[in-house]
Amino acid sequence: MTEVPRPAGQADPKLLEILVCPLTKTTLEYDAARQELVSRAAKLAYPIRDGIPIMLPDEARVIEG
Repeated sequence: MTEVPRPAGQADPKLLEILVCPLTKTTLEYDAARQELVSRAAKLAYPIRDGIPIMLPDEARVIEG
């Protein structure tokens, strides 16, 4: 099967469909501008580095508000 190339800095849509917050097990929102996966339930934003989501709560940014 041939893989379709993605533009640099864009997350794999199939991966985003299956990832959930490791703390709350809820769905995540992809923030392309900040390259983060946002968990509204946990109020955390998990970074994406070199196309790899870092799903560690200790690495996540706390979302205010």
